Amino acid sequence: MSAATTAHVPVLLDACLEALRPGPERWIVDATFGAGGHTRAFLDAGAHVFALDRDPGAADRAAALGSERLTFAQGDFRDLERLLASHDVPAPHGVLMDLGVSSMQLDEGDRGFAFRKAGPLDMRMSRSGRSAADLIAEADEAELAALLYRYGEERHSRRLARAIVAARDEAPITTTARLAEVVTNAYPSGPRRDHPARRTFQALRIVINDELGALEEGLEAAARVLAPRGRLAVLAYHSLEDRIVKHFLRASNRLTPLDKRPRTASDAELAANPRARAAKLRVAEKDAG
Repeated sequence: MSAATTAHVPVLLDACLEALRPGPERWIVDATFGAGGHTRAFLDAGAHVFALDRDPGAADRAAALGSERLTFAQGDFRDLERLLASHDVPAPHGVLMDLGVSSMQLDEGDRGFAFRKAGPLDMRMSRSGRSAADLIAEADEAELAALLYRYGEERHSRRLARAIVAARDEAPITTTARLAEVVTNAYPSGPRRDHPARRTFQALRIVINDELGALEEGLEAAARVLAPRGRLAVLAYHSLEDRIVKHFLRASNRLTPLDKRPRTASDAELAANPRARAAKLRVAEKDAG
């Protein structure tokens, strides 16, 4: 999902359009609809679009586009093959996967994704299942430390897990503000590039939504459903995602990467859309046979 500005500017839009070549009589899958910025551009180019999103609120945003060439389904891109079949969508000419949390979800405090936004500690993209507050309440110290290290790449994972467990023993941690405060107070002093809680929030969100498992299955599904010479474009925003995408494309017997290095935002785009700073776009084409 897009890491865009508060106006929901789609990330690397020109590069995505160049890669996926939307146009009349072509089907493009927007596997992470979000605010609909990429879908809108595909429709403007004359393409048919099959869009999906885990967020229940995305259906209304898709309907608001008012296009007969847009088909929307609520769901996870790991189920792409089944969803295409159930909606009678032909083999697509392009698939876009814009990973992670959307800018819109970050901006909505009640979703619980952002450490800078006050709200309940939720983080569920589908608004169902176990929340981040549930995970914080149930996991033991060793489990918390392991998930912070693996999914947040947090080098102070043990220290933070210890602080979280001590804090929850005093009172349940149920809000973003409380968790951010606990992590910030426990973090070692000194110069910091990022907010101390950024990696902790990332790790919890990834675990709650099984993002990496969904990504692996989604990549496999996209490779299967694409039409011959169809293209897959994946926007990743942190090293865990990008590493999975890079290794999958290199090992695939169906897809051939089109670039040796990922495409990134230009200085002009960064000036207009700072949230594109971390974005890496990898593109691959399906073999003709």
